[in-house]
Parts: sequence; C-alpha cells; structure tokens
Amino acid sequence: MFHVALYQPEIPPNTGNIIRLCANTGAQLHLIYPIGFAPNDKQLQRAGLDYHAWTEINHHKDYQAFLNHIGSARIFACSTHGQYSYHSADYVSGDVFLFGPETRGLPSDLLQSLPVEQVIRIPMLSHSRSLNLSNAVAVMVYEAWRQQGFSGMSR
Repeated sequence: MFHVALYQPEIPPNTGNIIRLCANTGAQLHLIYPIGFAPNDKQLQRAGLDYHAWTEINHHKDYQAFLNHIGSARIFACSTHGQYSYHSADYVSGDVFLFGPETRGLPSDLLQSLPVEQVIRIPMLSHSRSLNLSNAVAVMVYEAWRQQGFSGMSR
C-alpha cells in the first residue's frame, strides 16, 4: 500500500484524523520528529478514536532516519510550491506522500532535493493559502488508492 509521512506535525487532532484515515485505507503512517505534541496527547487520542491499534505508525528521530527506513521508495512531497497537480502522477504501491508542518510547510531545501515532478500540489482558488493537513492527506491517499482500483477494499 502507500505511506503517509508527516514532517514535524504540530497539531494533534490533525495527526489523529490522519491515523484514522490510514487505518481505513491501509496506508502506513510515518511521524518525523520533532513533533509538536506528545505521542499520548489527549487530542491526538480523541481524534484517532480506537484506530491507533489498526494503523502502523513509524516514529523517526529526523528526516534522515526516515529516508534510511523507506529506502528507495518514491517520495511525493505535497506543497503549495509544486508545479504539478496531484492527479497528474501515476502512483504505485509503496509510494510515499510527504507533508510538512501545518504552519510552515516543507522546507525549501527538502523540496529541492526531490525531482520537480515529485513535488505536487492540490489545486485551490488563487486567494487560498492551504488546505487543512488531514484534508490534504485524504485527497492524496484516495487519489492514489483510486488509481490502484481501491485494492483490498471491503464491500
């Protein structure tokens, strides 16, 4: 399936919602430290409900540790600075969707380390700044899963 990587997430309910999303889609979740809350934060637990037990959550001390863990998997960084729309890529099982912290997004040096076609954006109206993190993750994961024919989905 797919991987969702949150680079230094800051808001516990967003991460909790993403835990629930990953549980329901079979995506693995990666939290790249430092994070802006404790792993046992009450808001995180509340938003994730009982889905924590159904989600594979990997904790990485930093971005390099995350890269070492995923090996040669393709990384698609979701950013308002991306030149390519999220729906223009052909996703395959094992791809990673990387998202930055809610208040500042992914650092420019990280974005520049990836091929330009792997820095993708979700279209928005011109006056918009950004989507909520958990909403953006849902858009990406469901598009990738759709491309795989919703493999493994229960009816």
